[in-house]
Amino acid sequence: MLCYFGGLVWLLFRNGITGPRFGAFMVATFGLIIAVNVTMAYQANSTFPGLEVDNSYVASQSFDADAKAQRALGWTVTPSYDGAQSALDLTITDAAGAPVVVRNLMVVVGRPTEAKDDMQPRFVFQDGVYRAVAALNPGKWMMHVEARAPDGTLFRQRLNIFVTS
Repeated sequence: MLCYFGGLVWLLFRNGITGPRFGAFMVATFGLIIAVNVTMAYQANSTFPGLEVDNSYVASQSFDADAKAQRALGWTVTPSYDGAQSALDLTITDAAGAPVVVRNLMVVVGRPTEAKDDMQPRFVFQDGVYRAVAALNPGKWMMHVEARAPDGTLFRQRLNIFVTS
C-alpha cells in the first residue's frame, strides 16, 4: 500500500509541485479520509444493538442491594449447546449443587455486536436442566438470563457461549 501511495505521489509531482496538482492531491487525500470516516460511522450506527438500561442513574441506585441479594442465592448458571439437536441447555444450581427451579425464566440469546439475530427461546425444565430449541450458527453468542427465585429475588446474568459447529 505504501509503495502504491509513493508511486502515486511521484507520478503527480515528477515535474514539480504545482498549485493545481497539489490541490488535487489534498482534495483526494482528505476525500479518502472523510469517505472512510463516514463509512465507519455508518457501520457503527447500523449495528448498534441499543442501550442496556433506559436510565443508568436510576439503575445504579439499587445495584449494590440487588447484587448482594443475587450473590446470597449462591446460584451458578452454566450454558451448553448441542448443535446436532439444536438444543440450548441452562443448568442452574444452588450453592450445594442441586438444581434450582425458578419462576419467570426469560432468556434473550443474540450476537454481542448486533441485535438482528436476537431471539427468546422457550425453556422447559426437565431432569434438572432448562432446555430450549434454538438454531445457533457458529460463532460467539451472548445470553441475558433473568429469573426469579421462589422468594421473589431477581437474578440477572449475562453469559457468553461459543458455538463451534
